[in-house]
Amino acid sequence: MPAASILIKPASANCNMDCKYCFYKVLSSNREEYNKGFMSYETLETLVREAIRYADGFLSFAFQGGEPTLIGIDFYKKALELQDKYNDKHLVIENTIQTNGYRIDEEWAKFLHDSNFLVGLSIDGPKKVHDQYRVDYAGRGTFAQLMHTVELFRQYDVRFNILTVVTESLTGKANYLYRFYQKNAFEYVQLIPCMDEKNRVRKADGAQAECPVTAKSYGKFLCELFDLWYEDFMKGQQMDIRMFSNLAQMAAGYPPEECGMKGCCSCYFVVEGDGSVYPCDFYCQDDWKLGKVGDSFSDMLQSAKVQHFIDVSKKLPEKCRSCKYLALCHGGCRRWREDGMSGKLGLNQLCEAYEIFFAHTWQRIERLGQMIVDRYGEYHGNP
Repeated sequence: MPAASILIKPASANCNMDCKYCFYKVLSSNREEYNKGFMSYETLETLVREAIRYADGFLSFAFQGGEPTLIGIDFYKKALELQDKYNDKHLVIENTIQTNGYRIDEEWAKFLHDSNFLVGLSIDGPKKVHDQYRVDYAGRGTFAQLMHTVELFRQYDVRFNILTVVTESLTGKANYLYRFYQKNAFEYVQLIPCMDEKNRVRKADGAQAECPVTAKSYGKFLCELFDLWYEDFMKGQQMDIRMFSNLAQMAAGYPPEECGMKGCCSCYFVVEGDGSVYPCDFYCQDDWKLGKVGDSFSDMLQSAKVQHFIDVSKKLPEKCRSCKYLALCHGGCRRWREDGMSGKLGLNQLCEAYEIFFAHTWQRIERLGQMIVDRYGEYHGNP
């Protein structure tokens, strides 16, 4: 039995914001039932019990959405109670939550601190940038509420990271974004490029169409951001930008921590509000349903559907196989290589971006890798 990671969507597609680029709206619109509803306590108890039974050594519960706080704080108190009740194997259990932060109050902040949750908080940069796409259902920007949440998290010493969706309008503002991170002393940052979803949606959405990055713009953005980050890193002023940290690890021969950089899919189990189980957050679709909570996780992992899901992701185009940057790129996330309608895999939508980026940063990434080897030694696998 392995260490296990379970991603839970307790509020399904329910959300209190109306972000213009939300991929889960697009995904949910392409399944028979858009909203799977709020998770019941009965489903939660079965999930916690079976996840602990399945895992060995370490178990991660990651709560996402939609907006996972909409189900209410009592749901999470119950989750912790059930973890204590069933953890007779003395697993190390980690709880994380990804939130838009829109309605976080002092009760939430205190709970997240007291329960040692790691929080991912979505902020797309300064007010002018953030409020362009991250709006409420009245079309109003949400930046002020998010910065109030940051204040609460610091007041209550909540562990949190920043997640930024990089839209086309943000790609020309790398310096602006980086200085915003510095000004607010954000130490851990994850970047997610806004991808073109037009071939995945049944009904065109004009607002979503203006958000996706183009490859050239994104490549230039990464170069500019890396230059700023690397200069500060070499001065000992380190901000952890997840992509750059992973690349340094990979250059040192260590495996990447980020799923999309591993070269093929794994199956980490995503559980929707009604208890349906899927192999990946990007594939919570009818065709990829593996079963339901209460079914054996081991059996689902060994199913033909999961093996097909993993095997298909390993197939790379010839351009990837002969590329000198393959060891750092691995072809990228399967979702970025897939035509949403046909399901066929091709070249990463952002291939050109990564070619631009690696050509600009390759030698410095190798230098960072050597620094890791010098400090921690060569990688010899998990003990």
